[in-house]
Amino acid sequence: MRIIAAVLALVSLSCAQAGGPAMMTQDTRVVKYARFKAGQDVHYGILEGDRLRVISGAPWESFTKSSQTFAVADVRLLAPVESKKVFCLAGNYASHMAGQPLFKNPELFFKLPTSLAATGDDVVIPKGTEDVHYEGELVLVIGKRAKNVTAQQAPAYIAGVTCGNDISARDWQKGDRQWWRAKGCDTFGPIGPYLVAGLNPDNLQLELRVNGETKQKERTNDLLFKSAEVVSFISRFVTLEPGDTIFTGTPQKTTAVKPGDVMEVEIEGIGILRNKVAAAP
Repeated sequence: MRIIAAVLALVSLSCAQAGGPAMMTQDTRVVKYARFKAGQDVHYGILEGDRLRVISGAPWESFTKSSQTFAVADVRLLAPVESKKVFCLAGNYASHMAGQPLFKNPELFFKLPTSLAATGDDVVIPKGTEDVHYEGELVLVIGKRAKNVTAQQAPAYIAGVTCGNDISARDWQKGDRQWWRAKGCDTFGPIGPYLVAGLNPDNLQLELRVNGETKQKERTNDLLFKSAEVVSFISRFVTLEPGDTIFTGTPQKTTAVKPGDVMEVEIEGIGILRNKVAAAP
Protein backbone atom coordinates (compact mmCIF):
# COMPACT_ATOMS: atom_id res chain seq x y z
CA MET A 1 0.00 0.00 0.00
CA ARG A 2 2.88 2.38 0.76
CA ILE A 3 4.35 1.73 -2.68
CA ILE A 4 1.01 2.45 -4.36
CA ALA A 5 0.58 5.64 -2.35
CA ALA A 6 4.07 6.77 -3.31
CA VAL A 7 3.41 6.12 -6.99
CA LEU A 8 0.13 8.06 -6.85
CA ALA A 9 1.86 10.97 -5.15
CA LEU A 10 4.53 11.07 -7.87
CA VAL A 11 1.87 10.99 -10.59
CA SER A 12 -0.01 13.82 -8.89
CA LEU A 13 3.14 15.91 -8.58
CA SER A 14 4.04 15.28 -12.21
CA CYS A 15 0.59 16.36 -13.37
CA ALA A 16 0.71 19.50 -11.26
CA GLN A 17 4.08 20.48 -12.75
CA ALA A 18 3.30 19.58 -16.34
CA GLY A 19 -0.32 20.68 -16.52
CA GLY A 20 -2.68 19.64 -19.22
CA PRO A 21 -6.20 19.90 -20.50
CA ALA A 22 -8.70 20.33 -17.67
CA MET A 23 -12.19 19.41 -18.88
CA MET A 24 -15.42 19.92 -16.98
CA THR A 25 -15.61 16.96 -14.61
CA GLN A 26 -16.89 17.04 -11.06
CA ASP A 27 -13.52 16.20 -9.53
CA THR A 28 -11.55 18.85 -11.46
CA ARG A 29 -10.00 21.53 -9.28
CA VAL A 30 -10.92 25.12 -10.16
CA VAL A 31 -8.18 26.80 -12.22
CA LYS A 32 -8.27 30.25 -13.81
CA TYR A 33 -6.46 30.73 -17.12
CA ALA A 34 -5.76 33.99 -18.92
CA ARG A 35 -4.62 34.99 -22.36
CA PHE A 36 -2.64 38.19 -22.03
CA LYS A 37 -0.17 40.55 -23.61
CA ALA A 38 3.05 41.53 -21.83
CA GLY A 39 5.06 43.98 -23.88
CA GLN A 40 4.85 42.66 -27.44
CA ASP A 41 4.38 39.03 -26.45
CA VAL A 42 1.11 37.13 -26.07
CA HIS A 43 0.96 34.31 -23.51
CA TYR A 44 -1.41 31.91 -21.85
CA GLY A 45 -1.05 31.81 -18.11
CA ILE A 46 -2.47 30.40 -14.88
CA LEU A 47 -3.67 32.86 -12.27
CA GLU A 48 -1.78 32.48 -8.99
CA GLY A 49 -2.93 35.12 -6.55
CA ASP A 50 -2.31 38.45 -8.28
CA ARG A 51 0.20 37.02 -10.75
CA LEU A 52 0.01 35.04 -13.97
CA ARG A 53 2.38 32.12 -14.51
CA VAL A 54 3.18 31.57 -18.18
CA ILE A 55 2.32 28.15 -19.60
CA SER A 56 3.64 26.62 -22.80
CA GLY A 57 0.31 26.08 -24.58
CA ALA A 58 -3.40 26.68 -24.55
CA PRO A 59 -5.29 25.55 -21.40
CA TRP A 60 -6.87 22.61 -23.24
CA GLU A 61 -3.50 21.33 -24.49
CA SER A 62 -0.76 19.46 -22.65
CA PHE A 63 1.46 22.23 -21.32
CA THR A 64 4.27 22.92 -18.91
CA LYS A 65 4.44 25.71 -16.37
CA SER A 66 7.34 28.11 -16.76
CA SER A 67 9.19 30.03 -14.08
CA GLN A 68 8.11 33.32 -15.71
CA THR A 69 5.33 35.27 -13.98
CA PHE A 70 3.73 38.68 -14.47
CA ALA A 71 1.63 40.81 -12.16
CA VAL A 72 -1.95 41.00 -13.47
CA ALA A 73 -1.77 44.78 -13.02
CA ASP A 74 1.18 44.96 -15.43
CA VAL A 75 -0.34 43.09 -18.40
CA ARG A 76 -3.24 43.55 -20.77
CA LEU A 77 -5.84 40.82 -20.51
CA LEU A 78 -7.04 39.62 -23.92
CA ALA A 79 -10.13 37.63 -24.82
CA PRO A 80 -9.30 34.31 -23.11
CA VAL A 81 -9.63 32.34 -26.36
CA GLU A 82 -9.44 32.88 -30.11
CA SER A 83 -12.48 31.16 -31.59
CA LYS A 84 -13.05 29.88 -35.09
CA LYS A 85 -16.76 29.55 -34.39
CA VAL A 86 -18.97 31.48 -31.98
CA PHE A 87 -22.41 30.01 -31.21
CA CYS A 88 -25.21 31.68 -29.27
CA LEU A 89 -28.47 30.41 -27.85
CA ALA A 90 -31.72 32.33 -28.16
CA GLY A 91 -34.48 32.03 -25.57
CA ASN A 92 -32.61 29.73 -23.20
CA TYR A 93 -34.16 31.20 -20.03
CA ALA A 94 -37.91 31.20 -19.47
CA SER A 95 -37.53 34.63 -17.85
CA HIS A 96 -36.21 36.03 -21.14
CA MET A 97 -39.04 34.52 -23.19
CA ALA A 98 -41.58 36.52 -21.16
CA GLY A 99 -44.43 34.05 -21.63
CA GLN A 100 -43.70 33.18 -25.26
CA PRO A 101 -43.71 29.48 -26.24
CA LEU A 102 -40.45 27.80 -25.27
CA PHE A 103 -38.24 26.16 -27.90
CA LYS A 104 -38.31 22.37 -28.21
CA ASN A 105 -34.63 22.22 -29.19
CA PRO A 106 -31.71 24.59 -28.54
CA GLU A 107 -32.23 27.55 -30.88
CA LEU A 108 -28.84 28.68 -32.16
CA PHE A 109 -27.36 31.49 -34.18
CA PHE A 110 -23.82 32.63 -34.94
CA LYS A 111 -21.79 35.61 -33.89
CA LEU A 112 -18.63 36.35 -35.84
CA PRO A 113 -15.20 35.60 -34.36
CA THR A 114 -14.28 39.25 -35.04
CA SER A 115 -17.04 40.31 -32.64
CA LEU A 116 -15.06 38.95 -29.68
CA ALA A 117 -13.43 41.53 -27.42
CA ALA A 118 -11.67 41.52 -24.07
CA THR A 119 -12.47 42.91 -20.68
CA GLY A 120 -11.52 46.59 -20.69
CA ASP A 121 -12.17 46.99 -24.41
CA ASP A 122 -14.80 49.48 -25.56
CA VAL A 123 -18.01 48.13 -27.06
CA VAL A 124 -18.38 50.40 -30.08
CA ILE A 125 -21.87 51.23 -31.33
CA PRO A 126 -21.74 51.64 -35.11
CA LYS A 127 -23.63 54.37 -36.90
CA GLY A 128 -27.18 53.55 -37.93
CA THR A 129 -28.51 51.75 -34.85
CA GLU A 130 -30.48 53.43 -32.10
CA ASP A 131 -31.33 50.51 -29.79
CA VAL A 132 -28.31 48.51 -28.58
CA HIS A 133 -28.82 46.18 -25.60
CA TYR A 134 -26.58 44.23 -23.22
CA GLU A 135 -27.08 40.48 -22.71
CA GLY A 136 -25.09 38.98 -19.84
CA GLU A 137 -24.33 35.30 -20.46
CA LEU A 138 -22.29 32.31 -19.38
CA VAL A 139 -19.98 31.17 -22.19
CA LEU A 140 -18.75 27.61 -22.70
CA VAL A 141 -15.30 27.03 -24.22
CA ILE A 142 -14.66 23.81 -26.15
CA GLY A 143 -11.48 21.92 -25.26
CA LYS A 144 -11.32 19.13 -27.81
CA ARG A 145 -12.80 18.21 -31.17
CA ALA A 146 -16.40 17.09 -30.75
CA LYS A 147 -18.55 15.35 -33.34
CA ASN A 148 -21.71 13.38 -32.50
CA VAL A 149 -20.99 13.29 -28.77
CA THR A 150 -23.72 12.31 -26.34
CA ALA A 151 -24.90 14.50 -23.48
CA GLN A 152 -23.15 12.08 -21.12
CA GLN A 153 -19.87 12.50 -23.01
CA ALA A 154 -20.16 16.26 -23.54
CA PRO A 155 -18.67 17.52 -20.23
CA ALA A 156 -15.35 15.96 -21.20
CA TYR A 157 -15.27 18.25 -24.26
CA ILE A 158 -15.76 21.51 -22.33
CA ALA A 159 -12.47 23.14 -21.35
CA GLY A 160 -14.09 25.72 -19.11
CA VAL A 161 -16.36 28.72 -18.86
CA THR A 162 -16.10 32.49 -19.04
CA CYS A 163 -18.31 35.57 -18.87
CA GLY A 164 -19.87 36.96 -22.02
CA ASN A 165 -21.99 39.89 -23.17
CA ASP A 166 -24.03 39.24 -26.31
CA ILE A 167 -24.40 42.85 -27.46
CA SER A 168 -27.48 43.17 -29.68
CA ALA A 169 -28.77 45.96 -31.91
CA ARG A 170 -32.50 45.36 -31.44
CA ASP A 171 -33.64 47.58 -34.33
CA TRP A 172 -31.43 45.67 -36.77
CA GLN A 173 -32.42 42.40 -35.14
CA LYS A 174 -36.08 43.17 -35.84
CA GLY A 175 -35.63 44.82 -39.24
CA ASP A 176 -33.00 42.67 -40.98
CA ARG A 177 -33.72 39.22 -42.40
CA GLN A 178 -30.49 37.89 -40.84
CA TRP A 179 -28.79 38.87 -37.55
CA TRP A 180 -25.29 39.25 -39.00
CA ARG A 181 -24.91 42.90 -37.99
CA ALA A 182 -27.40 42.97 -35.10
CA LYS A 183 -25.26 40.42 -33.26
CA GLY A 184 -21.96 40.25 -35.14
CA CYS A 185 -20.54 43.77 -35.30
CA ASP A 186 -16.96 44.26 -34.17
CA THR A 187 -16.76 44.33 -30.34
CA PHE A 188 -20.33 42.97 -29.95
CA GLY A 189 -19.09 39.83 -28.15
CA PRO A 190 -16.81 40.68 -25.21
CA ILE A 191 -15.69 37.67 -23.16
CA GLY A 192 -13.46 37.22 -20.12
CA PRO A 193 -11.69 38.03 -17.94
CA TYR A 194 -10.62 34.40 -17.41
CA LEU A 195 -11.29 30.93 -18.74
CA VAL A 196 -12.12 28.88 -15.65
CA ALA A 197 -11.95 25.09 -15.46
CA GLY A 198 -13.53 23.04 -12.70
CA LEU A 199 -16.81 24.92 -12.22
CA ASN A 200 -20.28 23.47 -12.75
CA PRO A 201 -21.63 25.52 -15.69
CA ASP A 202 -25.22 24.73 -14.74
CA ASN A 203 -25.15 26.17 -11.22
CA LEU A 204 -23.54 29.61 -11.17
CA GLN A 205 -24.84 33.05 -10.20
CA LEU A 206 -24.90 35.48 -13.13
CA GLU A 207 -25.33 39.22 -12.70
CA LEU A 208 -25.13 42.11 -15.16
CA ARG A 209 -24.78 45.70 -14.02
CA VAL A 210 -24.92 48.98 -15.94
CA ASN A 211 -23.20 51.88 -14.17
CA GLY A 212 -23.31 49.82 -10.98
CA GLU A 213 -27.06 49.13 -11.14
CA THR A 214 -28.10 45.47 -11.35
CA LYS A 215 -30.11 44.82 -14.51
CA GLN A 216 -29.99 41.02 -14.72
CA LYS A 217 -29.51 38.43 -12.00
CA GLU A 218 -30.26 34.72 -12.24
CA ARG A 219 -28.60 31.36 -11.72
CA THR A 220 -27.53 29.22 -14.63
CA ASN A 221 -29.45 26.27 -13.22
CA ASP A 222 -32.44 28.05 -14.78
CA LEU A 223 -31.04 27.41 -18.27
CA LEU A 224 -33.68 25.54 -20.27
CA PHE A 225 -31.04 23.57 -22.18
CA LYS A 226 -28.08 22.69 -19.98
CA SER A 227 -24.45 22.84 -21.09
CA ALA A 228 -24.00 19.15 -21.92
CA GLU A 229 -27.21 19.01 -23.92
CA VAL A 230 -26.21 22.10 -25.89
CA VAL A 231 -22.75 20.75 -26.76
CA SER A 232 -24.21 17.40 -27.76
CA PHE A 233 -26.90 19.02 -29.92
CA ILE A 234 -24.47 21.28 -31.79
CA SER A 235 -22.01 18.43 -32.37
CA ARG A 236 -24.66 16.48 -34.29
CA PHE A 237 -24.58 19.10 -37.05
CA VAL A 238 -21.35 21.11 -36.71
CA THR A 239 -17.96 19.82 -35.60
CA LEU A 240 -16.81 21.70 -32.53
CA GLU A 241 -13.11 22.51 -32.27
CA PRO A 242 -10.84 23.60 -29.41
CA GLY A 243 -11.36 27.27 -28.62
CA ASP A 244 -14.88 27.45 -30.06
CA THR A 245 -17.24 29.38 -27.80
CA ILE A 246 -20.93 28.96 -26.99
CA PHE A 247 -22.93 31.84 -25.46
CA THR A 248 -25.61 30.00 -23.48
CA GLY A 249 -28.34 32.65 -23.49
CA THR A 250 -29.41 35.63 -21.41
CA PRO A 251 -32.02 35.87 -18.64
CA GLN A 252 -34.82 38.35 -17.99
CA LYS A 253 -35.44 41.61 -19.83
CA THR A 254 -32.75 43.79 -21.37
CA THR A 255 -32.62 47.53 -21.99
CA ALA A 256 -30.63 49.89 -24.16
CA VAL A 257 -27.21 51.26 -23.35
CA LYS A 258 -25.59 54.46 -24.57
CA PRO A 259 -22.05 55.77 -25.04
CA GLY A 260 -20.40 56.34 -21.69
CA ASP A 261 -22.24 53.51 -19.92
CA VAL A 262 -20.14 50.85 -18.17
CA MET A 263 -21.39 47.25 -18.36
CA GLU A 264 -20.23 44.56 -15.96
CA VAL A 265 -20.98 40.86 -16.25
CA GLU A 266 -20.09 39.01 -13.07
CA ILE A 267 -20.37 35.24 -12.78
CA GLU A 268 -19.68 33.29 -9.63
CA GLY A 269 -16.19 31.79 -9.64
CA ILE A 270 -15.09 33.54 -12.84
CA GLY A 271 -14.77 37.26 -12.19
CA ILE A 272 -16.01 40.48 -13.75
CA LEU A 273 -16.12 41.28 -17.46
CA ARG A 274 -16.14 45.09 -17.68
CA ASN A 275 -16.67 47.10 -20.87
CA LYS A 276 -17.46 50.72 -21.58
CA VAL A 277 -19.87 51.69 -24.35
CA ALA A 278 -18.50 54.05 -26.99
CA ALA A 279 -19.85 55.62 -30.18
CA ALA A 280 -18.22 54.94 -33.52
CA PRO A 281 -16.00 57.83 -34.62
